[in-house]
Amino acid sequence: MQTEGKPQFDHALVPYGVYFKVWGALVLLTVLTVSVSYLDMKHVRVLTALLIATFKGSLVVLYFMHIRFEERMYAYMIMVVLATYAIFIGLTFVDYWYR
Repeated sequence: MQTEGKPQFDHALVPYGVYFKVWGALVLLTVLTVSVSYLDMKHVRVLTALLIATFKGSLVVLYFMHIRFEERMYAYMIMVVLATYAIFIGLTFVDYWYR
């Protein structure tokens, strides 16, 4: 039930401190990605960069898109998308390694 003039929320608002922590983690992960690009890691460099990018993307989806605070069905749908993404990345690496 909604009162006149005041919106009602189903969940608590996220404190600004959480956003700053996530932003700091994204900045650190970006620095890590750039640092990894300068290392001589041969084939593992691209895999490492993709893993870091996946983690950064998950932080954005969970906190800035508020999926962490939504119903579980959304989380299940995202898990299916991530599993599909992992399969395609795996198939891409298999193709790359065996050329």
